[in-house]
Amino acid sequence: MSKLVKDFLEIKDHGTLDALIARLVEVRDSLPQTGEAQVKMRGDDVFGRHLCVSFMRPQTAEEAECDARYAEAYRESRDREAARFENELGFCAVSNRPTRQLRIVA
Repeated sequence: MSKLVKDFLEIKDHGTLDALIARLVEVRDSLPQTGEAQVKMRGDDVFGRHLCVSFMRPQTAEEAECDARYAEAYRESRDREAARFENELGFCAVSNRPTRQLRIVA
């Protein structure tokens, strides 16, 4: 099973409501059936606003090949950073010594 990737579509330059609805219907019909799409308004008053449609889609073969190429390097860097944090924080592994039970004396 391939993993899913979050993808985005931006809908800009919609003049009328009918044109916007037609564009949204076109986008909905072209989306894969893997997940539900979300629509959000993005932007601001200075640079303008636009609609952003986000959805989950299957990963392409090219993306999977790229992920596989860099997976080992990512794992090594993550392990290296974890070791650095452990050394920096003075992390000590838990010993395998059996612990004594504490007696509470009242």
